[in-house]
Amino acid sequence: MILLCNDDGFNAVGLRTLYRELSREDDVIIVAPETEQSAMGHAITLTQPLKVRKVEEEGRLIGYAVNGTPADCVKLAIAVLLDEPPRIVVSGINLGGNLGICALYSGTVSAATEAMIMGVPSIAISLDTYENPDFNPAAKFARKLIAKVLDKGLPEGVVLSVNVPPVPENEIAGVAITRQGKSRVVESFDKRVDPRNNTYYWMAGEMRFDEVEEGADCVMVGKNYISVTPIHFDLTHHPSIETIKDWNL
Repeated sequence: MILLCNDDGFNAVGLRTLYRELSREDDVIIVAPETEQSAMGHAITLTQPLKVRKVEEEGRLIGYAVNGTPADCVKLAIAVLLDEPPRIVVSGINLGGNLGICALYSGTVSAATEAMIMGVPSIAISLDTYENPDFNPAAKFARKLIAKVLDKGLPEGVVLSVNVPPVPENEIAGVAITRQGKSRVVESFDKRVDPRNNTYYWMAGEMRFDEVEEGADCVMVGKNYISVTPIHFDLTHHPSIETIKDWNL
């Protein structure tokens, strides 16, 4: 069984495209947020109950919609909803890239890392566009990568974060194994006033590409390569341990 999740919501086109592609050859089930949960990061729900809605289409169960975060969905699926753990969790296909620092905010990436924490190999996959997306090349690559992961395995604690360029399949330059870049979204805030004269702000922003060196995820996607980045979440900066020990705290 392959478990699918995302942060764009149960009915997102990217998720449904991935489901159609993978279910041609595998047993697939979706456990995904009822509504969009973009940029939720690794948030989990502690202060309210999680409601689960069974979704059937054409007379068969395709999955469960949850009123929670992507990480909630993976926790519930593995711990409660599935009879046995899935062979792999695939999160996506996200609308918009999760490049550079954006991976830290991404609910798509966090669903995959939650699966890793629970002992299930996982992949997060994103399409680097918000306009006129064609998710089919990304879905086909996901099927190929899943087979490799199931055959080769992943190092302990590692998740694969995949970003696909928004070009036709015949224009994809290849696959690049990359590092997470440092590029980030530079936010702007649109100040507005509501009818009751209360000030509020609407956050916007655009990606600032700071990378120029080969090997960064955003650089290679910009050159029409599919970027595959092995990521992990040991946040310790190990070289600083001895330095701070010398502070004699």
